[in-house]
Amino acid sequence: MSNPNTQALSDAGVSIWLDDLSRELLETGKIADLVKERNVVGLTSNPSIFQAALSKGDRYNADLATLTAAGKDVEEVVFELTTSDVREACDIFLPIYQSSGGVDGRVSIEVDPRLAHDTEQTVAQAKQLHAAVDRENVLIKIPATKAGLPAITATIAEGISVNVTLIFSLERYRAVMNAYLEGLEKAHAAGKDLSTIHSVASFFVSRVDSEIDKRLDAIGTSEARGLKGKAGVANARLAYQAFEEVFSTPRWGSLADEGANPQRPLWASTGVKDPAYPDTLYVTELVAADVVNTMPGATLEATADHGDIHGDTVTGGYEQASNVLDDLERIGVSYTEVVQQLEDEGVDKFEKAWGELLDGVTAEMSKVSA
Repeated sequence: MSNPNTQALSDAGVSIWLDDLSRELLETGKIADLVKERNVVGLTSNPSIFQAALSKGDRYNADLATLTAAGKDVEEVVFELTTSDVREACDIFLPIYQSSGGVDGRVSIEVDPRLAHDTEQTVAQAKQLHAAVDRENVLIKIPATKAGLPAITATIAEGISVNVTLIFSLERYRAVMNAYLEGLEKAHAAGKDLSTIHSVASFFVSRVDSEIDKRLDAIGTSEARGLKGKAGVANARLAYQAFEEVFSTPRWGSLADEGANPQRPLWASTGVKDPAYPDTLYVTELVAADVVNTMPGATLEATADHGDIHGDTVTGGYEQASNVLDDLERIGVSYTEVVQQLEDEGVDKFEKAWGELLDGVTAEMSKVSA
């Protein structure tokens, strides 16, 4: 039986994806349970998630020993382990992928974050990951850096479905949607079937509040304190407004006539960082049709337990959301500065996690070969 709160989310047009992946989830049947009981219809991963998974338990030891004995280096071992987990998850979600016409049942794997500022290498690894996983329902995650934008276009043009990650600003989000449309136009010109190409745009939420709240605390006025915890939701609501605008243009209409799929907004970073806020804040306040909400396990369980889902909480709030961002600028919080800082930190965080992943696997390889 599905949970009534998560079912209400699904009924409102929100696709629930789990922001987690590990051997434990795969081998214990936990993912299948979440599909049945929590309306989970997809899964996302990132370098931090893989680093956490490989650092716990011994479920990877046999594969580590086999790959090490075969003379693989640490980069090759990490590639094999991560693509193997994603492939297995893709198989679990295949029935959902088929029944949803390719919209859901998706599993994401990210290009090496060290390539975030290298367009050509990002495209090359996107192709490599797509080939290695070898499943129709994989999404290749590409960061929305300036170098990532042309990589998104080129990857979509190859017919490879993409999850664009690390989007913080409205301006960059519009550039991401444009990159997707350009990729579809190139794919169409090359004779590819547009109906088989899908994409989501991962718009980050809680990190916006974390950074802006720090700045509001530093300002310290009652007006500043009154704006705390409002920026993340406001920013995401305005992103949905941009989504509605772009995917109602004549340019989009021409592509839709050829079978193209809209690039759905995906709410990422939906775990609440400040315990003063409701733990379902970035779920209940961002309900709208045709979106994905990818949740860490704790947020998913909180939603199932006490999430108050009451229909669309986005489309009626554009004016209020715009006012929040205007008020922040007026009291001295620079939106442009914040979103650029968050993008830089996001790339750095994933690079650091990747380094920790390589270090951890290196240590485990030494143990199994001793």
